[in-house]
Amino acid sequence: QVQLVESGGGLVQPGGSLKLSCAASRSIDSTYTMAWYRQAPGKQRELVATKTNGGSTNYADSVKGRFTVSKDNAKNTVYLQMSSLKPEDTAVYYCNAVSASRAYQYWGQGTQVTVSS
Repeated sequence: QVQLVESGGGLVQPGGSLKLSCAASRSIDSTYTMAWYRQAPGKQRELVATKTNGGSTNYADSVKGRFTVSKDNAKNTVYLQMSSLKPEDTAVYYCNAVSASRAYQYWGQGTQVTVSS
């Protein structure tokens, strides 16, 4: 079992930046894919960014060029650097880890990001 704990959310003005962190309770097997999702009020949860075990990254079109996902294996932590934030980025952001076989999947509790002036 792995616990994922997100942090770093908060209130930021449009155009601002935030860096989210997702700390795992133990080392996660390198074959896992790490991901960030978000869910805005009244909307379905959507995939924001992924980082595969091979190191490749993928982003939703809505965040390309503005968000960057990275991983520090020594700290068992995944990050989401968010820049040029827009009001439509307002959501609860969740960290996710899924095994290569998809047999195991873990979620964090979420962290609120609010972009507003």
